[in-house]
This record gives sequence, structure tokens and C-alpha cells, in this order.
Amino acid sequence: MDTCAPSISTLPSCSYSSSRHADFSSSSSSPLSLSPPLPPSVELSAVLTDTRLTLDVYRGGAAALPLLWESIPEQLKGLQYLRLGSEEKAGLDGALDVLSHLTKLRSLAIRGHCLHDSRGDPLPGLLTTLPASVSSLSHLVHLDLSFNQLSCLPSCLLSLPMLSSLLLCHNHLSALPSDISQLSSLTYLSLLGNELVSLPPGLGQLKALQTLDVSNNLLQELPDEIGSLEELVKLELSQNKLKQLPESMGSLLSLRELVIYSNDLRLIPLCLNKLPLLKIDVRDNPLGRPPTPPPLSPTPAILKKKGLMLLLLFSFCISSAGCHVFLPGGAELVFPPGCIVTATKLAWAEKRPQQKWVQLEEHEILLSRPLELRPHGVTFLKVCVPYHRTKRKEVVVRTFDGQSWSTLPTELRRGSESHSSLNHFSWFMAVSRPVKDSCSVTPAGGLLVSSADPGVKLHFPPDSTVETRTITLQVNVQALCGDPQARVSPLLCLSQTPSMHFLQPIKVQIPLPSGVTGTLVDMSCLHLLHGDPTAQTWTDITAQVSLYVTHLYAIFYITHFSWYWLWYTTQHCVSGVVRKIYQRLKQFKVQFLVLQRKTDPSQVLLQCLPSNKVCGDFFFLRMQSLSEQYDGPQPSDLCDLLEGEQFFAGFERGLEISTDRPDCVGGRLCFEFYSSLKNLKEVYICSAQGQKGPVRGQVSFYRGEIPSNLPEEVARKRKGLDSQWLTTLPLRLPVEYPPLNLGDPESGYLTEANLLSISLQIAQDWRVIGLNLGLSYQELERIHGVFSFATRDNLGALVLDMLFHWARAQKNEAPGAVSRLVAAMIESGRRDLAEEIEDIVNIGKRKYTESLRRVGLEAESSSMGEKQQ
Repeated sequence: MDTCAPSISTLPSCSYSSSRHADFSSSSSSPLSLSPPLPPSVELSAVLTDTRLTLDVYRGGAAALPLLWESIPEQLKGLQYLRLGSEEKAGLDGALDVLSHLTKLRSLAIRGHCLHDSRGDPLPGLLTTLPASVSSLSHLVHLDLSFNQLSCLPSCLLSLPMLSSLLLCHNHLSALPSDISQLSSLTYLSLLGNELVSLPPGLGQLKALQTLDVSNNLLQELPDEIGSLEELVKLELSQNKLKQLPESMGSLLSLRELVIYSNDLRLIPLCLNKLPLLKIDVRDNPLGRPPTPPPLSPTPAILKKKGLMLLLLFSFCISSAGCHVFLPGGAELVFPPGCIVTATKLAWAEKRPQQKWVQLEEHEILLSRPLELRPHGVTFLKVCVPYHRTKRKEVVVRTFDGQSWSTLPTELRRGSESHSSLNHFSWFMAVSRPVKDSCSVTPAGGLLVSSADPGVKLHFPPDSTVETRTITLQVNVQALCGDPQARVSPLLCLSQTPSMHFLQPIKVQIPLPSGVTGTLVDMSCLHLLHGDPTAQTWTDITAQVSLYVTHLYAIFYITHFSWYWLWYTTQHCVSGVVRKIYQRLKQFKVQFLVLQRKTDPSQVLLQCLPSNKVCGDFFFLRMQSLSEQYDGPQPSDLCDLLEGEQFFAGFERGLEISTDRPDCVGGRLCFEFYSSLKNLKEVYICSAQGQKGPVRGQVSFYRGEIPSNLPEEVARKRKGLDSQWLTTLPLRLPVEYPPLNLGDPESGYLTEANLLSISLQIAQDWRVIGLNLGLSYQELERIHGVFSFATRDNLGALVLDMLFHWARAQKNEAPGAVSRLVAAMIESGRRDLAEEIEDIVNIGKRKYTESLRRVGLEAESSSMGEKQQ
């Protein structure tokens, strides 16, 4: 950097020459100090050129604008590009007062998240509004107010006639003004990450608008006027609460990209079929799941549910006289007289369980296939659902209303059938669950005896509670152990409403484990385990409670309700053993994760995570770390897996993996699920033979074999056959590019490794260098948006993305790309990098000349030139 340029910290109060290295005449007034807010070593040329002032790369840099205005007003009046950070309130307010004087501004950015704190977290912006004087910036074309505290659109913006690009991302906007149509020149509008619940009809009057981003808001519907945006090319609506799209969107003839993932859309309007060039992203929407099923087919048909199974749909007719219908498999329907006015054709089908529908609770077992009766809403008296017998457990019938399952009043009869009385057609299934007993406990005390096992009793002494509580007791009589060296009692699941500790200890009586009596019991082998259903942990509390035994029962006292389990075993560290065994016997809700490495999309990471990890802080931190290197779709919907269960990942629709791997079976990648492990694998994929160009493929997950060491009762928790489809996630394999090399050996040559080394040294100057390389503000904002929530350690990835984006574009440009890079470095004040690039180029030229000399081509080429002369 030129040492003759004055330091901004010693800038005198005098006019500023337009020369890049101007000298300042002495003044009788004391010199103006800009340190703080800027560091003492910062020179003026680092932040100010003829038309551009960049103050968002230094913390509190906005405070320098008023000082500069006092010192060099004539120079600042010519500014066209201004960038300010909004993380310091005091300095920001002073800078806002100066804006009205900068009447030639064309681009203005006042945003947060430009800098990071000591922990690497981005600093939020503090801008809450703009002064009315901003309306005097009649030449303003680009305005970025992202990552601030705006709660409404500043009214002064509506008076900017030439404004074409407006970014208001990550603010607190809940509504837009009705007269937003005054921004008639607007072509780009981003409202990502706000709190918008609706859009005004006036938005449809923005006839020049080409890109509209309202993703990550609270929108429930769109105005019909959105169909008037004749020039709209891209519409971002993801992560909202949209239930439907207006039919007027069929008029958006210029629309090429529609992003609507993560909404509540159940169908896509047919009007979008009129747009053959439109690309739509519809992930994570309940498509195809309307509240009622589609109309009944006129004849028996074979239906197929999204990669799940084939099923037969049967029909029958009933009249107003009513009837008793017996279905194959044992199901029965009773229609009372008068339930149907005219003769009606009805249908039924037995389905295999679908993971998105059948949600079983803890300790529940599915006893029958779901029975669907169509059309929904037809009245009848009773349905009988056959099921497999279960011992000492409660059996109930559940129905599905299109949104969730609910339990119906159920009666059991001999012959392994349960029947319920209800008045509508829907989905039905039989479920086994531990017997549930309830009672109300008053301050006078009470007694609750289990109907499943009368040996289980709860004694509530007087004054154990001040207010009446509802107590629920579930006893899993068939508490499976899975450990041949241990014997267990029934599993107690206790809950109460309201949930609070009792004032007096509650006496609990529970049968001793089978084969154990009070006269022969070894108390050192008897362990009382306390289970936490939320954390999925078990704790040995034997030493913390008063536990004694009679001939047949164990008795202990507690003040807190949860799960309790009595074990008789000679093993040590019982808590860990119980936790592992319990996990092996339970069914887990899991989600699948598929990510591709950003630098090499052929490298794919696959992981299966329990749902409690997906929803917690663990998953957020996990995704934050992975986002630095990987990209991919959202996690899959919930699926069910048993501990130790096998599942497969199959690459489909034009994608392949190496089948020589030992964990590859039948062309699919094999996994075994364990809740305590990562369940993670990384593989390399490639295009299938014969595939050309980019491949839009997918990876599907399928069930494998059931663990052989599980008791039969647990194995029956599995829903569906082996090799049943679980879920599918998209994968995209782009065209493989050759190595990125810039320039040519004769005029100047940089390899991909050279560009990578340079990018590591650019750091915070990346935005200024990008502008001097000719990248637009929108391109830089797109790159910054990808890494907006990244940590400071990921700054190198951001710079690398910017530099490689420019380098790839140079392949179609005229020669001299390396010279343009050197010039941009010098103009950005990074002469050190410019000299390093020149050294690399000179070394490359010398090696190239030496290689020609060794093979004798240099003399040949020179002699050919003489002959031509």
C-alpha cells in the first residue's frame, strides 16, 4: 500500500482532492481523529474511492461518516455506493443524518451480520427506521436493509422513483403498506425471514417485478392480484403456512421457478400446468393427503400408494333397509335401517400401515391392518375389526380423520374381534396398549388398584395433596426383559394432572419378579429402576427409597410419578444394562438425513437419527457444523425402527455406487440402526452407465431383516413386510467440471490450487474485491446469503465461492483474466496479493519457456515467425 496516502486517523479538516493519493494542506484547526471508530492503521484509500465508501468492514465504522462529511463534504457529495454496518446505535444515528446530503447515491446498504463477536456469532443490526430525508435520494437504485429491527416499511422509501432492488431480509415486518405499488421501478424484492401474515393487493401493481422472495414468513394465503405480476420470473414462498395457491397464478407466463417447500399445501392448482417451463420445488408438503379421500372408483381397482404397496379395493351396495355386512378376514359392518336414503355403492380396503399415518404411542402394538371404508362420512351403527389375540392388555379401535388418530369407545367379544359404535366411514385399526386405570385423589386420600394385575396398588394417605388430582396408572404386565440373567416385575407407568410432587409419600405395591419370593430373596440383587420417558434414561434408585418385601410383593414409597421397574439380577451397573435393554425392546421414531459435499457433490453423507435428536439442540449444532461443508434436502418424515433393525439405502433414477463394498447387499447400502450410535456412512456416487449431463436422482430407504434375538411380542411392533419402503430423498449430481485453471501459460496462468491459496488470504476484503472484479451486488448478496449464519471459521468458504464464481465466468471472456485479477487486487488496496499473483505468473511463464526450450519448440516457433516475415 502506498505510504504517501494519509492515514484516516489524521485527516485534517480541509477539502479532499479527487486524486487517489492526494495530499492535504495544513490547517490551523486541530486535526480530525477518526480513531476511534476506525483502527489507527486504516488509510483513507482502504475505504474511500472516487464514488465508493465502504464502512461495514470495521466495527462501529458508521460513526466515521459524519466525521468525513465535516472534513471532505465535496468529495462525499459524489458518492454513488455506500455500505454501513448497523451494529452500533450511536454511530448509526449520526450516519443517518448525513444521508440526505449524498444525493448522487445509487446503492446503499445498511445491514447487520456484517461482523462477528469474539465467539464467532454475527452481530445483529439495530436499525429501526429511516429518516424522512432519505426520500431526497432520487437516484437510488439498490437498497439493502437486511438483518435489522424494522417492524414496518419506512414511508420514505415509497418516494424513491428509481429504486429497482430492495432487500429487507431478516427484519420484523408483519405487514406491507397498501400503497407499495408506488415502487413502480422495483424488479427485485426480498422479504425473507420476516413475520408477514399476508401480502397487500397493491403488490400486484409492481409490473416490473422479476424476483419476489417472501420465504420463511407466516403467510397463510396469497392475494389473487399476485397473478398480475406479468414479468415475475422467480417466486420464493418456502417455509410459510400456505394451504392453497390462487388460480390467478396461471397468468404468470414469465414465471420459471416456483419454490414452495415446507408449507401446508395438499394439492397444486391445475392452472400451473399452463406454464410448461416452470420448475417447482414442493418438498415437505402434505400433497395427496386431503381431509377426505378421492371419489370412489366405479369398478374394483388396484391402487398404489407412493412406493408403499399394492392393494385391492372392493365394493358392495346397501339400501335404506339396512344390512349386516361380513367382509373377508372377519371384519363386520352393521347398517341400521334408514341410515341411507337411497341405494348406495360403498367400498372397503385393507392397507398395510403407512408410517406417516399410523403413530403408535409408547408400549403400544398394532394388532390389525388399517381398514378403510369409503366414501368417508356415510353413517352406520357398528364396525367389528378382527385382530390377533393379546394377553392381559387393553385393546381399542382407533379412527383416522385425515389429520390424526383418535380412540373410539370399544367393546371386546369372543373370537378375537373388537367392535365400536360410530356414525361415519373412515380408517380403522385395532391397537393393544397397557391397561389404563384412573381415579381422582382428594385431600382425604384414596386407593387405586390396577385392573390388569390386582397386585399393583397405590395408597394415597390423607393430606398428600391440597387439591384434587387425576391419577393414571398403566401396567405393562408383559414387561419383557430380554436378559436371560434377570427377572423383572410388571412395568408401572404413573402420571397425574396437575403434575407436581405429593406432600406425603405414596405407598406403591408391586408383585415381585416371577420365581422370586420374600423368604428367599437376596435384597442385594433387587433393584428399583426409575425411568424418564422424555430423556429415555433409567436410574437405579434402590438406595434412595424405602424398599421392603413381603412374601409376594415389593413395597416402596415415592413422591414423584414416572416409570418404575423392579429387577432381580446379579449384574452390576444395572442402570446402564436396563437402558440398553429397554432401547432394544422399544420402537424409535427416526428421520433420515442425506447431504452432499459442496466441493464434491459425488461425496454423499447418509445418517439415520432418532427424532428426539432431530428436534433438539444437538441437531441444530450438528446441522450448523455440517452446513459449512455439506448441502442437501430437509430431513425425511418420521419413520419407525427397532433397536438393531436392518435397513438399506438404494440409489435410484440414474445414480449408482460401488457394489464392491462389504456393506453393499444387492446393490444397496446396508445399515443397522442403534439409537446410541451415529448410524452414519459416507459414500461416493456416480451417474449410471449411459447417463449424460446432470442427474436428478434419489436415495430411498427400505426395511431389512428383523433382529433375530427379539421376543415375538416386540417383533410384532414392526409395521409391514421386510424390504418395505420407508422414505425417499432427492439427490442431484451435476455435470463434472474439469479442473478450474485461469488464463494460459503464455500470458499468465493460475491453477486451481493457486486460486485456493489466494482465497485464504482475502478475508474481510472479499466484498470490495468482488465489486472490483465486476460482480454485481445481487451476485455478492446471493453468496453472502448462503453463508449468512456461518461462523467466522467459514469465511474462507465464502471467499472461495466468490472467487471461483468469478473465475468460472472468465472461461467465456477475452484473454487477460489474470491481469484483470491483479488490477482488482491493486484497486482494492491488496497490493500484497497482486504481487504474489505476479510472482506466480512469472514463475509459470519461466517454467513454460524452459519446457519449450528442452523439446526444441522455441527455436522452431521463432524460425517459423521469420519465414512468415
